[in-house]
Amino acid sequence: MKSYLFTVVIFLSVAFQKQKLDRDKLPACVVQKIQEIKQQPRWNPPAEVHEYFYRNKRVFYFTSDCCDQYNLLLDEQCAVICAPNGGTTGKGDGKCADFNTKAEYIKLVWKDERAK
Repeated sequence: MKSYLFTVVIFLSVAFQKQKLDRDKLPACVVQKIQEIKQQPRWNPPAEVHEYFYRNKRVFYFTSDCCDQYNLLLDEQCAVICAPNGGTTGKGDGKCADFNTKAEYIKLVWKDERAK
């Protein structure tokens, strides 16, 4: 019985570690979008990508390159979900008005730290 429990504990531990590694790995399209931003002159304010958990999904928030533009929220396939903020009103496109209250912040994925 003890060896069975030990095996189950080891299996669950390995499965949990794999899930964590998968969750930490950025989707290829997010990496590609970051690379595309790096090919441009540094934005003002600098570009940032943040990871959130929103509507039961892992999502990525990309800041815009200037004033009165939408900041976009993308899913793991880089399909646009909405613009939580930005635009001329600063309130985004209205498609995810609950983002600020419902989204769970995970981490800063990337910030453009290049010199001006």
